[in-house]
Amino acid sequence: MIDPPHAAAAVARWPALPYAEWAETCETLHLWTQVVGKIRLAQTPWQNHSWHVTLYVTASGLTTSLIPHGERSFEIRFDFLRHMLDIAVSDGGARSLPLVPRSVAEFHDDVMRALDDLGVPVSITDLPCEIPGALPFPVDRTHAAYDAGHAQRFWHALVDVDRVFKRFRTGFIGKASPVHFFWGSFDLAVSRFSGRRAPLHPGGAPGTAPAVMQEAYSHEVCSAGFWPGGGGYDASFYSYVYPEPPGYRASPVRPPAAAFDAKLGEFVMPYAAVRAAADPAAALLEFLHSTYDAAADHAQWDRVNLERAESVPGRCPWP
Repeated sequence: MIDPPHAAAAVARWPALPYAEWAETCETLHLWTQVVGKIRLAQTPWQNHSWHVTLYVTASGLTTSLIPHGERSFEIRFDFLRHMLDIAVSDGGARSLPLVPRSVAEFHDDVMRALDDLGVPVSITDLPCEIPGALPFPVDRTHAAYDAGHAQRFWHALVDVDRVFKRFRTGFIGKASPVHFFWGSFDLAVSRFSGRRAPLHPGGAPGTAPAVMQEAYSHEVCSAGFWPGGGGYDASFYSYVYPEPPGYRASPVRPPAAAFDAKLGEFVMPYAAVRAAADPAAALLEFLHSTYDAAADHAQWDRVNLERAESVPGRCPWP
């Protein structure tokens, strides 16, 4: 049963997201976002670190933002209030597809057909990125789950995390990414850069050319993000640095639930620990600040010239 739009208001802030309860929906939704993300990838000029392919959290779900197509543009939006995929073209054309249990193959075919009907045809590569052993979209009839309630709770969590990540981003005046959602790894992320070149990245992500990974990690970076889980992990926050400086992984970080995960090669804190905190936003900021401190200090970033105090709405922080 699909919840009516007003039901979203009943979902608690920082909702529970035990991965086992919605793993099948999560896997299917991951692949659906890859179909949509690859449409943006195919039509948008390349931007540094693949920032041109990401999705963005909205008041109802996720969006591509405007995608150019000749003299027109279009946008694709996941709406987790109405449980619809909306396609809107700048000349007024529009299509909506219901988000209901359906295979990745059906979703792919329906989306591509809708684009054709709207006069904005797009050709994409059919192999998913960053998923070992993935099937091409047109033949994947294995992943076909969609639980509206779980999808909606995941989006609510993204809204809560997006707000904190954006506050954290204001404390850095060096090169920094937007807060954006990567459909390849299926995570919301924000990254800071030292300004220095990094060693050539070895690549290795499934379905992703080495050059893409090498360009993404062309400069020293400290990245933090939120991931819904998988592979034995529940929803978690992460933070890593590339290249990793000596002593980094032994750094003391906060809150107490945070720790370095040698398997993942990054600091991790369970989402459940954040939502259980008396002040979840403060707990998450503590994780973001302490893990960034570990990266910037051990890598000897020029912190005096890269940072400032986090800002508040409506007040210019200068001078």
